[in-house]
Amino acid sequence: MPITPVSLKAYERDFDGFARDLGEAFERYGFAVIGDHGLPEPVLDRALAQTKALFALPEAQKLPYAVPGGAGQRGYTPFGREAAKGATTRDLKEFWHVGRDLPPGQPYRATMPGNLWPSELPQFQSALSALYAALDDLGQRVLRAIAHHLKLADDAFEDFTRDGDSILRLLHYPPVAEGAPGVRAGAHEDIDAITLLLGAEEAGLELLDRDGRWLAIQPPPGSVVCNIGDMLQRLTNHVLPSTTHRVVNPPPDRRGVARYSTPFFLHFRPDFVIRTLPGCVTPERPDRYPEPITARACLQQRLREIKLA
Repeated sequence: MPITPVSLKAYERDFDGFARDLGEAFERYGFAVIGDHGLPEPVLDRALAQTKALFALPEAQKLPYAVPGGAGQRGYTPFGREAAKGATTRDLKEFWHVGRDLPPGQPYRATMPGNLWPSELPQFQSALSALYAALDDLGQRVLRAIAHHLKLADDAFEDFTRDGDSILRLLHYPPVAEGAPGVRAGAHEDIDAITLLLGAEEAGLELLDRDGRWLAIQPPPGSVVCNIGDMLQRLTNHVLPSTTHRVVNPPPDRRGVARYSTPFFLHFRPDFVIRTLPGCVTPERPDRYPEPITARACLQQRLREIKLA
């Protein structure tokens, strides 16, 4: 693994150093590995148990939670539905999305759909809501460090992401048959601001380096893999790159093993206008995005490209 983990313990002990090391990893790779993440083990264990129980349900029990016309933004997306942008085959995965619970009357409810909770699993809602909250909090700490690295106010991203359309994705990659068409997840970039990923200890995640080589990312236990998404790349004028990555099929001795992973896609609020940060524009780095776009419009554009909308 080429990326040296950055310990979250340094967040309180040496925030300047933490922000520097994290920012340098993002600038170099678009990815960072955060060690000693501190997420409560009971929360992680309950969420994983409920995830496995969900995907063990018969297809007939999961399909009612697939929302027609919902672009996969909440509930269930069946196996083989999503495809990477430009891919000719579908990904070998199924997934479930949990979004932010908004109170009645909250303006974003018009564009952010409510959650679906499987009645077959009475502990599912509490387990996954707890994980959502824990990752949302971790994401805010990462964004404070990114803001510090960019020489912005440490809280610069708080307003941009307050009540953001963030999504917790429960991913199940079933065992892969020999000669199966496609890969578990084709080469793609994420749409969001940042992604926090649990479950990358199982081999398969690779990022595309600057020289065209694929680099395997297999973090040590107790780590979270974090990467920059398209929206933050756009906001920073590619100072922080959204790097192409994929999940390749396992070697023969692991083909019969299912892979579970849990990315948390941290999004801006829907009406946030993504306008290039002035500090990220120089004569050597002219503004690539002179026309601003809302986070909502950016999301919809990308969902069409990956065949979910």
